Amino acid sequence: MTDITLLIVDDHPVVRDGLRGMFAAEGSGFRVLGEAPDGVRGVELALELDPDVVLMDLRMPGGGGVDAIAALTRRGARSRVLVLTTYDTDTDTLPAIEAGATGYLLKDAPREELFAAVRAAAEGRTVLSPAVASRLVTAVRAPAAADSTLSARESEILALVAKGTANRAIAAELFISEATVKTHLTHIYGKLGVNDRASAVATGYERGILGGA
Repeated sequence: MTDITLLIVDDHPVVRDGLRGMFAAEGSGFRVLGEAPDGVRGVELALELDPDVVLMDLRMPGGGGVDAIAALTRRGARSRVLVLTTYDTDTDTLPAIEAGATGYLLKDAPREELFAAVRAAAEGRTVLSPAVASRLVTAVRAPAAADSTLSARESEILALVAKGTANRAIAAELFISEATVKTHLTHIYGKLGVNDRASAVATGYERGILGGA
């Protein structure tokens, strides 16, 4: 079985060393291709080394994780990004996932949970720590407290949905992951107060978000 290849992006050398040692000690299944101290260098190395998974910190001097994730998404990088950070606030989690992160894990996660998350991310499966998942559910279930105005990207996705475009095709057209499309749709449903694609499109026309035929 081929090893899962990794790139570690974190501004703390001790964290990078610890993660590298942890994956090396596992013996089989993982191989660290490189390390980067910030998001800018992380993007360069991800495009150069083409790892299966990028372990990405968020708050780093010289280039943050969210911008790096967005850059990799725009460039159509094959690598899946698994955020590994100490922060679980809404201002950190939502932008990272919207930018294209496959998963979001906190640094206090047990070793086996981290290994399992990396394996899942390599397969393209979404991975969220329980605390982060809880915050996301709360965020999408409280539309009254949130801004009901759709973002430019959300409006773009709703317009494609109105044309009958499937999630996979939307992801390909906008150079984002299918998981990110689903996240955007969840936000759209919450903001419009609907539960499905057809209702979202109908409400979009009703509110003038979508143009007439």
